[in-house]
Amino acid sequence: MIVAYPDPRLTRKAEPRPLDDSLRAIGNRLLEATRAANAYGLAAVHIGAVAPVVVISADEDPAKRDYLVLYNPEIVSTDGPSIPGPEGSVSMPGVEVEIIRPYAAEIAWDDVTGTRQQRRFEGLPARIAQHEIDQVNGVFFLERLSRLKRDMVLKKWKKRGEG
Repeated sequence: MIVAYPDPRLTRKAEPRPLDDSLRAIGNRLLEATRAANAYGLAAVHIGAVAPVVVISADEDPAKRDYLVLYNPEIVSTDGPSIPGPEGSVSMPGVEVEIIRPYAAEIAWDDVTGTRQQRRFEGLPARIAQHEIDQVNGVFFLERLSRLKRDMVLKKWKKRGEG
């Protein structure tokens, strides 16, 4: 079951914590949900768990779903030009808006064994990672819009009877 906007859990920050079996179980459920939705990525809160876990599609080709499960993910740095790109959320189906994000991001995370990893992502995978890590930090993608644009999106959303 996907958590729907405006569920208050979508604005809660998931604190980093040591990798254990319960966090791995959330990672496994999240990976299944991401595959089932054929999503580019999901954060644990989308399946109701306020936990520091995301799944991202790490391939530049959007047709491929080369999923990585990231525990305790963080954005170490970003670089390159800030570029607009379409973003949406399974928690707000049918809504897609242009969000400006840096082209590249250096991401650190714990893998399934608890080993800290770090990798540079560019283009779409960088956007996906930044989007999902924002969500882990309690920042829903609409917060990246100006107040005027966000209000317009929410007005349309409510008009559709979704919100």
